[in-house]
Amino acid sequence: VQLQASGGGLVQAGDSLRLSCTASGRTFTRYGMGWFRQAPGKEREFVATITWNGGSTYYADSVKGRFTISRDSAKNQVYLQMNSPKPEDTAVYYCAASQILLATQPHRYNYWGQGTLVTVSS
Repeated sequence: VQLQASGGGLVQAGDSLRLSCTASGRTFTRYGMGWFRQAPGKEREFVATITWNGGSTYYADSVKGRFTISRDSAKNQVYLQMNSPKPEDTAVYYCAASQILLATQPHRYNYWGQGTLVTVSS
């Protein structure tokens, strides 16, 4: 599975932004998908994950109620809708694929996209 994240950019606090992750490979539907982020000088941290069929999701407490993860398997895409972003959400965002159900740890993900930068201004 190859992953390509896109949709990052500069956004004002309180606005909205949607990240996309396009997957190539016929086995995309066998994988759970996740979004992670890494701010300068910080470790990569879990943001959200969704099961292979989109039936279940799980979020980090820091984004719960503001961000929504979804997937469109027909299009081989996963999305992260970011509503009411805050300056502390500024980071490079990565999508990743895992064979483990609702995984939250980076080492449980087998494939990673290249990352897309999100900058939230106050």
